[in-house]
Amino acid sequence: MKRTNSPRRRAAAIGALAAISFGLFAGPASAAGLYLSERGVRPLGRGGAFVAGADDLGAVVYNPAGLFDAGMSVLFDASYVHFSSEYTRSTIVRQTDPNTGATVSEGEQTFDPVRGSAPFLPIPTLGFSFVPHDQWVVGVGLWAPYAGIATYPETVNGGPAPQRYSLLSLEGSVLAVGGVYAAYAPTPNLRIGAGIEVLAGTFRSTVVFSGCVPDRFFCAPEQPSWDVLAELAVGPIVAPSGNVGVIYIPHPKVRVGLSGHLPFWVRSSGTIRTRLPSAAPFATARQEGEDADVAFELPWNVRLGIEARPTDKLRAELAFAYEDWGVHDSIRVDPDGVALKNVVGFPDTYYLPPVNLQRNFQGAFSTQVGGEYTIPLGKVRLDVRAGLRFETSAVPREYVSVLTIDSNKLTPSIGAGLHVGPVRLDVVAAHVILFSQDVDPREAKIEQVSPLVANPPPQPNIINGGRYSASATILGLGATYTFGKAAPAKAKAAGSGT
Repeated sequence: MKRTNSPRRRAAAIGALAAISFGLFAGPASAAGLYLSERGVRPLGRGGAFVAGADDLGAVVYNPAGLFDAGMSVLFDASYVHFSSEYTRSTIVRQTDPNTGATVSEGEQTFDPVRGSAPFLPIPTLGFSFVPHDQWVVGVGLWAPYAGIATYPETVNGGPAPQRYSLLSLEGSVLAVGGVYAAYAPTPNLRIGAGIEVLAGTFRSTVVFSGCVPDRFFCAPEQPSWDVLAELAVGPIVAPSGNVGVIYIPHPKVRVGLSGHLPFWVRSSGTIRTRLPSAAPFATARQEGEDADVAFELPWNVRLGIEARPTDKLRAELAFAYEDWGVHDSIRVDPDGVALKNVVGFPDTYYLPPVNLQRNFQGAFSTQVGGEYTIPLGKVRLDVRAGLRFETSAVPREYVSVLTIDSNKLTPSIGAGLHVGPVRLDVVAAHVILFSQDVDPREAKIEQVSPLVANPPPQPNIINGGRYSASATILGLGATYTFGKAAPAKAKAAGSGT
């Protein structure tokens, strides 16, 4: 009997919780994989096409070279992401011969649908920049990505919820990215920028494991009395990263932008607490220790944009991006003395060794088109904005779950900005359309986590088959106050103001 598989499964559970929770609340400004859309009230109003045209404090996310055109300014915005999802689980039910283990018959079972909802949680952007020299602008920023923070029910129609082995809740998580940025204009037609960032905060996540031992014939893999309720708290999180960018202005009516963002290298400690099953073998069992170290990477990205300014009133940009979610291929987990004690039929103490949990994400491509048109209204000006974004999924179909609902996405958006002297007031509305995913339970890959698996079953219980649908509506408000511009920007790029 290979009992060492038990701690590996338990460590995998810790890693899975950590990776998903980190991914949902943190990382570079990308919209595939674990994030829903581009971010920022003004940039999102342009569909995320804000690489070449970046010229306010929103540039710290898309292209730090654009910070130069922000001059000395202050920006604050906040957006509400109303995320909703529905999952109808399907699984393969097999009848096996208890003597040989051979499959006698099998069929597909469909469960009642479950719906995920998000709490009201405005996602902010804060920024301040100043001009220490005519050729330099320095800024600081604090922001978080737009993510689907969903909570799912514990019960459905009086029974345990079918998605409980993937996710119950992510409530209580607070993570943000803070950075220091600088932009330099060596010539009137060139801007170069860079930033140093840190992802910081804490999070909590709740999920259910199974305490069933399928090769011992005295329980079923999804029998409620064998459920293990687990709560994970991770932090403090301090994960470094950085970005760079350049904007070139070959002609007063054309701007070209290129930027890149490094991965976030997440290395953090955490604790996990469990409510062990009510089944008889756990009557005197307990968990000993609760600490673990978690390590993984979130993706790097590269962006390219070309903005045309045919008139002083019209700006239109076409942008492309690639996010290498392939770096998020696994999670490394190192438990620190975590063990289960006094489980009937097993040794007194199980210590959990280090383990790698495979994630197998993939790179994602996106295209953004958008712009803004200025309408003079007496002493004030009104910018009207619109954009459209399409991106491919970063999660292979067989690895989609309620923890990481992702698919090809289409995001139309509209927005506006009202200029009143040095103040600009912004608004945005966007709708994220995720194409429905049908995961054949025969092709699904995510196995149920059980901390007491002795010998791995020849046909593991798969928990992520079924149909997924989701969407998100994003509403945001913002304000920018500009004290003044850097001199080269005034001289050579008069049409580039905010």
